[in-house]
Amino acid sequence: MIATLISDFISDLKTQKMRAFLTVMAISWGTITIILLLTFGEGLKIQMARSLTGSGDRILKIYGGTTTREYQGLKKGRRIRFTEEDIPILKENIPQIEYISAQYGHWNAVLTHKKNSASTFAVGVYPSFEIMRTMYPQPGSRFLNEEDLKQKRRVLFMGWELAKRLFDEENPVGKIVTMDQIPFVVIGVMKEKFQNSMSNGPDAMRAVMPASTFRSIYGNRYVNQIVIRPKDPAEAEYVKQKIKHILSRRHKFDPDDKRAMPIWDFIEEEKITGKVFLGIQIFLGIVGSLTLIVAGVGVANIMFVVVKERTREIGIKMAVGARKAHILFQFLAESLLIAMTGGGIGIAFSLSVIQIMHMLPLEGGVWDFLGKPTLSPGIMIVTAFILGSIGVLSGFFPARRAAGVDPVESLRYE
Repeated sequence: MIATLISDFISDLKTQKMRAFLTVMAISWGTITIILLLTFGEGLKIQMARSLTGSGDRILKIYGGTTTREYQGLKKGRRIRFTEEDIPILKENIPQIEYISAQYGHWNAVLTHKKNSASTFAVGVYPSFEIMRTMYPQPGSRFLNEEDLKQKRRVLFMGWELAKRLFDEENPVGKIVTMDQIPFVVIGVMKEKFQNSMSNGPDAMRAVMPASTFRSIYGNRYVNQIVIRPKDPAEAEYVKQKIKHILSRRHKFDPDDKRAMPIWDFIEEEKITGKVFLGIQIFLGIVGSLTLIVAGVGVANIMFVVVKERTREIGIKMAVGARKAHILFQFLAESLLIAMTGGGIGIAFSLSVIQIMHMLPLEGGVWDFLGKPTLSPGIMIVTAFILGSIGVLSGFFPARRAAGVDPVESLRYE
């Protein structure tokens, strides 16, 4: 049965060589279009998620703001400021918090090493800041630790671009730099990472010191922000509500007053970004599918021609006992074979293009935003489903016509 089916399929292709070639190529082109569109969309989604992670890994940033509502007899317009004393209270009362850190900031800190100098935004933080802000050190260096914090050590961890400006090709670890004319020992340099979402400048130019050291040098009483990472992202909303409840009681403001305590929620940003790129991928998938649908019309046309040319053959088969289901299956199978042949060529070509692009050194500029095409199992499943659907639908109506042939009338057909 299968051998006969394949033999008839090859015979039909020989009879309609040009039409069959163009149809297979149309299916191939449609397959290439949908795979490349979806893989570029997947690569873009991964790159944007990576960029967001470069700014913070599932964190919440808590800021002090200005009240816009009267509360317990206090007028609106009051400035709300948080201190490090708030941090142990939050940690103690909200066990769902995994990491927490104060963050102080100072603009236009001038760093100097020999004849090189650079201006940057310096921050004072806790050791947990490394994980929350994905500031991982290069080999042979380290981030801040608890002893640095307790002893108010004058140690500095810096971004890779800042280190390059100050030290050129020299290894900065263990070297002395002055920041605002105060000497610091460089303990680490950050690994390079992609980041297009940032506050107060890129991490590549960041100078990081212990929060205790920062406070002793610059005398800040109030923190710029409190950075928190919940143990479970699913509990982020609960953690936010608990933070509002605790801090609003301590600092006397309405917990529903959003401007009194702005919160930058990276977890919510990640969800929104995921939904946006899912929409983009659906749109790209629809565009690619339309190309395949046009190719499917070509498959239907060639199958109608085949049915017409084989009318006498179909009548003979039905006269000697072939059932309508057999005829229907035969033409559906041939339609699927055409779709799968074109699809197979398209998939092979697309995989080659993707492989070549991964081998090319596409870095920097626009490629930092677009990323490289990424083929996921979901894309292969969607492509196979669409190809199968096109094959079945484009073959169904010709097959139904073939199965509905009257054996007596077909034997008279010339």
